[in-house]
Amino acid sequence: MKPSMVLILWVVALMDWSYVHADFNYSDALSKSLLFLEAQRSGILPRNQRVTWRGNSGLADGRLENVDLVGGYYDAGDNVKYGFPMAFTITVLAWGALHYEKELKAAGEIVHVRDAIKWGTNYFLKASATPNQLWVQVGDPVADHHCWERPEVMDTPRTVYKIDGQNPGTEIAAETAAALAASSIVFRGVDNRYSRRLLGRAQLLFAFADANRGTYKGECPFYCSFSGYKDELLWAASWLYLATKSHIYSDYIHRNTENVYVNEFSWDLKYAGIQVLLSNLYFKGDYQFAGYRSQAESFVCSVLPGTPYSSVFRTPGGLLYVRDGANTQYVTSAAFLLAIYSDLLSANGQTLACGGYHFKATDLLSFAKQQVDYLLGKNPVGISYMVGFGNKYPNQAHHRGASIDMQYLSKSTSTGSPSMCVAGFMQWYSRNAANPNLLVGAVVGGPDRHDQFEDCRSDSTKLEPATYINSPLVGVLAKLRAITCEANKQS
Repeated sequence: MKPSMVLILWVVALMDWSYVHADFNYSDALSKSLLFLEAQRSGILPRNQRVTWRGNSGLADGRLENVDLVGGYYDAGDNVKYGFPMAFTITVLAWGALHYEKELKAAGEIVHVRDAIKWGTNYFLKASATPNQLWVQVGDPVADHHCWERPEVMDTPRTVYKIDGQNPGTEIAAETAAALAASSIVFRGVDNRYSRRLLGRAQLLFAFADANRGTYKGECPFYCSFSGYKDELLWAASWLYLATKSHIYSDYIHRNTENVYVNEFSWDLKYAGIQVLLSNLYFKGDYQFAGYRSQAESFVCSVLPGTPYSSVFRTPGGLLYVRDGANTQYVTSAAFLLAIYSDLLSANGQTLACGGYHFKATDLLSFAKQQVDYLLGKNPVGISYMVGFGNKYPNQAHHRGASIDMQYLSKSTSTGSPSMCVAGFMQWYSRNAANPNLLVGAVVGGPDRHDQFEDCRSDSTKLEPATYINSPLVGVLAKLRAITCEANKQS
C-alpha cells in the first residue's frame, strides 16, 4: 500500500472517530458566539441587550453630512464602522440562518440570529437611503487607532465616507446587496413587508454596483480588496437569484461566470462561497449550475487533509493556517463551507472525489468539527480561543470596550468630551491584567503557525476578535449541536 494511501486512510479513520465524539458543549458555544455580536453593536442599544457592560454609542454618526448613520456594528476591537466586512458578516450570518434554520430553532437561538441580522440590515437601509449612493464607513481609522477609549465616550472624528457614480466602490455595494438579498429570504414569512423592503434595496444596490464599476480604496490599508470586484458581483447576483428566481440574475451569472479555483473564503474573496451556494441549486435540480459543483469540490479538496490537492498549511496541531493576522477567520469560514457541502453530499447520497480518492460527507463534517474543536480548546496549548468558553481562555482580548472599566462608560468632562484618548494606552492598553469586562463569545485571532499563543493585548494579530470570525461559526455550531443531540438520543 502506498504511504499516501496509508495517510489518507489514517486521516479518514481519525475524522470518523471525531464525528461521533462530542468534545464540547456546542449549545453553550453557540449562545456565546451570538453574545459577541451584541457586544459589537453601535447606536442606541435595545432593552433586551444582554451584554450589559456596553452602552449607547455613535449617536451622532452621520450628522456631519446631515444623514442618519446611527447603528450597525464595530468590526473588531476598534470604534470604526467599516461597511465591507460588516456586510460580509451579515451575508454569512443570513446564510447560516437559512441553511441551519431548523437547528437554530431547536437550539432556541433563531430569534437572536435574526436580531443580529436585523441590526446590520437596518443600518444598511439607512446607509443606502439615497439612490446611487452608499455610505460605506463611519470614523477616521487613523485617528481612531491613535486613541484607546470606549465607543460610548469616543472623541475621535466620526468622518463619514461614501461611494457614488463619481467615486465607485463595486465590492462594497455588491456585498451590501448580497447581505440585503440573503436577509430578505431570512425574513420572508417572518416579516414579509420588511423582507420586500430588503429585497428592493438589494436590487437597486446591485444595479448601482454593476453600472458604476471601480474599486474603493478608502478602507485601505485596513480592508483593501485584493481580489477585485467580480466575485462580489457574482456573489450578489447569486443571492438575488435565490431571492427572486428571476432569469435576469441567472443570465447575469452565466454571462459573467469564471472558472476560479481558490482555497479560502473571506470578506475579500467570495468565489468559494458562490461555488457552494450554486452547487446547492444544482443538487436541487437546477442543472444550469452544474459547473459550480466541480469548482466547489476543488475548494473542498484543497482544504481537506489527506487529498492529493490539499494546499492549505496546517499547524502541527492541525489548525488551518492561511496567513498571519486574524487567521481564525479563515478557519471558521472554511468550516462553515465544509459543513454545508457535507450536508449537500449527504442529502443527495454523493461522495467527494479528490484525485481518485473518495471521501464521505461525514469526512467533511468531521474535519470541520476538528477545526471548531481546536478553537474551543482541543489544541496543543489547551486554551479556548473563544473568550468565556471553557476553563482557560484569553483574558486580554484586543478590544477597547472590553479592556476599559465600566466607570468610563459615561465619564466625561463638563463639555461632554471623553477624558481619555492617548491616556487609555497607558492606563488600559498596556495594563498586564485581565480585561475588566468579559467579551463573552469573541473568537480572537488565534495562535501562530506553530500553535504558539501568548495572551498579550498588544498583539492584535492574535488577540483581536472580529464579527466576520464569529458569523460563519454560528451555523457550524448549530450543526454540531444538532448531531451531538441526535447522537445522545441514540446512545
